[in-house]
Amino acid sequence: MKLKRLMALGMAAVMTMSLTACGGSNDGSSNNNASTDNNAASTDNNTTSTDNNAASTDNSTTADNNTDASAGGLTYAGIKLGEDYTDITTTIKFMHHKTDREEDGTIQKYIDEFNKMYPNITVEHEGITDYAETALLRLPTGDWGDIMFIPSIDMVDLETYFIPYGSVSEMSELVNFADNWKYQDQCYGIGYMANAQGLLYNKKVFADAGITDLPKTPDEFIADLKLIKDNTDAIPLYTNYAAGWTLGGQWDAYLGAITTGDTTWLNQKFTHTADPFKNNGDGTGAYALYKILYDAVAQGLTEEDYTTTDWEGCKGMINRGEIGTMVLGSWAVAQMKAAGDNPDDIGYMPFPMTINGKQYATAGPDYCYGINANSSADNQAAAMVFVKWMVEESGWCDFEGGYPISKTAPTSFVFDGVEVVNNDSAPEDEADLMNQMNAESELNFNNGGDSKVAAIVEAAAQGGSYDDIMTEWTQKWNDAQSALGVDVTN
Repeated sequence: MKLKRLMALGMAAVMTMSLTACGGSNDGSSNNNASTDNNAASTDNNTTSTDNNAASTDNSTTADNNTDASAGGLTYAGIKLGEDYTDITTTIKFMHHKTDREEDGTIQKYIDEFNKMYPNITVEHEGITDYAETALLRLPTGDWGDIMFIPSIDMVDLETYFIPYGSVSEMSELVNFADNWKYQDQCYGIGYMANAQGLLYNKKVFADAGITDLPKTPDEFIADLKLIKDNTDAIPLYTNYAAGWTLGGQWDAYLGAITTGDTTWLNQKFTHTADPFKNNGDGTGAYALYKILYDAVAQGLTEEDYTTTDWEGCKGMINRGEIGTMVLGSWAVAQMKAAGDNPDDIGYMPFPMTINGKQYATAGPDYCYGINANSSADNQAAAMVFVKWMVEESGWCDFEGGYPISKTAPTSFVFDGVEVVNNDSAPEDEADLMNQMNAESELNFNNGGDSKVAAIVEAAAQGGSYDDIMTEWTQKWNDAQSALGVDVTN
C-alpha cells in the first residue's frame, strides 16, 4: 500500500494542463491532488500571525527588522508593492515547469519589469521539462531555491516545506482558489493562472458543418460530431491519445460539479460512493462523461489511427480547421490561437452536459507558487514580494489566457452561458483520502490516470464493451474502500 501511494503521488499528472503547454511531462499541475480542485496539475510553512508585519507600514524596513517569516510575521496581504521591502538586497531562485516561457524570453521579461520596482532583488529562474518528477525529488532536500510550483504532495506536508501566505479567509479576499493548497486554515499556494473546464472547438468548422447552437448534452454533442464528419473534412474529435496526459488528465478534469451539478461530489462524496460509475440514464454523471469518448471512437468520429496523434501538431491543425473539437482546459486556448493565422476561429464552450437545465464549469488553479520554509527571512520576504507582483501586476495569467487568479488584476477571460463553480475541498480529516483511494484502486483520477482512459479508446476501437470497463472500475473502487475502511454511504 505504501509503495502504491508513493507511486501515485509521484505521478503528479494532474497538472498536465500546464506542462502540456511546455512539452514537459505532466500531472502537473494542474493539478494537484484530486482532493483539491480538479485541475490540475498542479502542484506548488509557517504559521501566520495576526499581525500583518511592520514591513507593511514602514518603507525602510527590511526582513531582518521584522519577525522571521517562519515565525509568522510575513503575510501576502500585509505587503504593499513598491513600498515594502524595497531595501532588501538579495538573490532568489524560481523553479518552474514553463520551459516554453524560458525559451521565448517571457519569464525574463517579467523579471525585468519586476526589477523596475525592486531593483535590488535578483531573480534567478530555472525551467524544467520533467517538472512533476524533478520537483518531488528536489523538494525534500530544501535547497531547490526560494519559489517553486508545488508538486503533488499530501496537504499535511505543506507546513514542512513551505510558508503560508496568510489565512484562507484573508487570502480569499485577494485571490481565487485560496483553499487549493490549505492546511489548518492556512493558504500555502497561489496559482500562477487558473483553468476553466470546457471544450475547445473551431468556430468555422462548426459553421461549415451547419451547427448553429452549441451542444448542451452528450447526445447533442455526438450528433454535432456526425455533422462535422458528414459536411467537412475536419476530424470531429481529436483524442490526443498518444501524448497520454492529454487524454487521462483532461477527461478526469470534468468529474464533479460539471457532471453532477454538485460541488461536494468530487472531494467529499466520491470516495464514499458505492457505485460512482453507474448509468444515471439521463446523460449525467461519470458514466456519461467517459461514454462520450467511447461513443465518438466507436462511431468513427475521431482520427483514423489514435496511436498517431501529435500534440504539437494538433495546435496548427485546429487553427487551420482540420480538427473540430478537442477536450482540453481553457489554458489551451492561447496556444491554439497562436499556432496559426486563424486565431479568431478558436472558441471555448461549456462541456456538453446539462443538469436540471443548467450547465456548469469548474475552475481551479494550475501550478501554484510555494515559498521555501528553509529560505532565509530576507529571501522569504523577497519571494513573497515577487509572487505578489507576478499575481497582481505582471499580467502573466491573462497572457496565458487563464481564468483569473487575482481578484484585483484586470482580465479578458469570458465564458458565457455557464455557471462557473469550484469543487468544494475535502474535509480536513479526509484531506488525503482521495490520494489513498487512487493509490489503492490504481485508477488515479486527476492524478495521472492516463491508462484507464486510454483503455476506453482502445476498447471502443476494437469492439470492446464500455459497460465492462465501468464494472471493472466499480470493483476496484469498492475493493479500495474496503481495504481502507471507508464508510460507504450510498
